[in-house]
Amino acid sequence: MADKSEFYDKVYEVVSRIPHGKVTTYGAIAGHLGVKSGARMVGYALNNLLKRPDGESYPAHRVVNRLGQLSGRAYFYGDTMREKLEQEEIEFIEPYTVDIEKHFWDPIGSE
Repeated sequence: MADKSEFYDKVYEVVSRIPHGKVTTYGAIAGHLGVKSGARMVGYALNNLLKRPDGESYPAHRVVNRLGQLSGRAYFYGDTMREKLEQEEIEFIEPYTVDIEKHFWDPIGSE
């Protein structure tokens, strides 16, 4: 695998393409990038967005875990992650779990 910043840039490119009203998973992004067990690395990349001046321009709120849970919500102020998803009319099956079957976007094959 290339260096960390190159991988992070690839993650950001995929995240920037997640359509409004859809979500994807850390694992789906990692798989698309050829790093099958790289879900945690995708999480690190998204956490790194907090340090970037353009970080808020990426729809990182659209990335959830494989169960549809808002596992990254701790990195958003208050309940911002959920609020942004609700504004996009993403449905929840539990307070912090989206209906992943209904709203899943697969980066593989979406190019």
